[in-house]
Amino acid sequence: MLSQKTRYTIRALQHLADRWREGPVRLDAIASEQNIPRKFLTVILSEMVREGLVISHRGRDGGYELGLAPVDIRYGDIIRLTRGSLALVPCASRNAHEHCNNCLPEADCRLRGLMLTLRDETAAMLDRVSLADPIALEAAFVVEGEQG
Repeated sequence: MLSQKTRYTIRALQHLADRWREGPVRLDAIASEQNIPRKFLTVILSEMVREGLVISHRGRDGGYELGLAPVDIRYGDIIRLTRGSLALVPCASRNAHEHCNNCLPEADCRLRGLMLTLRDETAAMLDRVSLADPIALEAAFVVEGEQG
């Protein structure tokens, strides 16, 4: 499950992507329009500035804007930066692997195999989609074998 911080970060970056090349966006505007607590948003945007995804402008006409083009910011990267991993269980993480507590040896655990596959499929999809891609407000998924 995505943390609240990750969801706020995605919404803030989507907000900036929607205003790409329009100049800096004020923190209060992002907080208000995206329903993100101002103090939390300040922390999130500071982290994104350090990561190079956002640029901060000081002064009366200051605010925030993306540091990269929306097409160059992938959802997978945002989640990895804020959550650390796309895996649902620690033993399925590619970059932050840990053995699970109270589990079978990894070689014997069928759940781990399923979670590795899920992680790889999720990563492939999230690494294909950027902030520049249109995303439907309600995605329609067709389950194999079902008919409308």
